[in-house]
Amino acid sequence: MNEQDFRDFVAARSPALLRTAYLLVGDWHRAEDLLQTSLTKTYLAWRRLGEIDAVEPYVRKVLVNTATSWWRRRWLGERPADVLPEVAGPDESDDLVARDALWRQVRLLPTRQRAVLVLRYYEDQTEAETARLLGVSVGTVKSQTSRALGTLRGRLGDRTLEGVTAR
Repeated sequence: MNEQDFRDFVAARSPALLRTAYLLVGDWHRAEDLLQTSLTKTYLAWRRLGEIDAVEPYVRKVLVNTATSWWRRRWLGERPADVLPEVAGPDESDDLVARDALWRQVRLLPTRQRAVLVLRYYEDQTEAETARLLGVSVGTVKSQTSRALGTLRGRLGDRTLEGVTAR
């Protein structure tokens, strides 16, 4: 088998092989890479394939084996993106530390105060809805909220509490 035979094979069977590659990897760009890699491997073995009657099943086997080795590596290679990020995202590690400190202190609050804060600020419930859910009066919700926030301000400081609750 010569090089022209390989070119003829690639021209005739590439669309069908590309569909097979797509079904193996589920992404057209990766399927094209898989097909190119498999055809390169086939080209390197092309002279030996003159002894084989079924070249296409051989190429399909190379497709499957290459896709399997890619899957085992768990590295998907470079993936093209439609839009490149212009700037790096903000560093939110300080926010995470402050939020973690806040939730540690919230867990230390009495049960009712903790429930009021969770319903009011985390679940975004109104005072009336919070009162109904807890089976207490609206005044109790207001007083428990005030006490809980006062305790948290005393433990964490106004700046930390305002920065976290604003988000």
